[in-house]
Amino acid sequence: MNGLSAGSGTAGVNGCPVAHQPSGAGDAEPGYGDLLRLDELLALPPGRGKLHDEHLFYVAHMVYELWFKVILDELECARDGMFGDDVPRVLYCLRRVATIERVMVQQVEVLETISPGSFAKLRPFLYEASGIQSVQFREIEFLSGLKDERHLGRGDLRPADRESLRRRLAEPALGDAFRALRRRRGDPDLLELLREEIPGSELLSVAEALTDHDEQFSVWRSRHVHMVERIIGAKPGTGGSSGVHYLRSTLEERFFPELWELRTRL
Repeated sequence: MNGLSAGSGTAGVNGCPVAHQPSGAGDAEPGYGDLLRLDELLALPPGRGKLHDEHLFYVAHMVYELWFKVILDELECARDGMFGDDVPRVLYCLRRVATIERVMVQQVEVLETISPGSFAKLRPFLYEASGIQSVQFREIEFLSGLKDERHLGRGDLRPADRESLRRRLAEPALGDAFRALRRRRGDPDLLELLREEIPGSELLSVAEALTDHDEQFSVWRSRHVHMVERIIGAKPGTGGSSGVHYLRSTLEERFFPELWELRTRL
């Protein structure tokens, strides 16, 4: 995983990148609130109006972005593990990714507690901002193999965000790492491995873990579509997209279509 490189500041106590000494604490060890920087964290959710659901809306999306960051770290670890022939590490990371994605699916229910009338009042405060503009979301797609260079041409991207996507576009994806692992294992026939009633192949375990990631991310997409339709119906999205119509067009996208095709050939 990214480790210290993922932090935005200098390392604190015992090398922890998020720990910092509380003001006036001297040599005292940081407490729970200091380690998590709760003063900063709890001051983050914006809110200019008096709408009841505004705070919830922002917090829910901030939580998703934090989960996206963890997923990216774990996917990088899994990819590097495949290139390094470290299957236990790969499976450890991918199992966590799929678990987080299941949590993300459940969290959609929180956003569904916002009534259509409440969101209609909130929507003007969002301007042209939209979840489809999430750079980390696109990074997950790119790292998982769903690379689309057109996203680099978006006018809303900050220079640093465009550079992040350009880097993801150029670097190896999970599928590249899996194919390298498969070659090192003698390039076995995945279809024959899948025919086993009780599979015992490490390579197939990795393939199934990648499929889990693909499936759970797709389930989250689908759940998100239903939530959006329930709240705004067929209206256009805030970021200029066609809203539900656009979201539905992404439901057939797969990170590893070749792994899904194996089932058809079995």
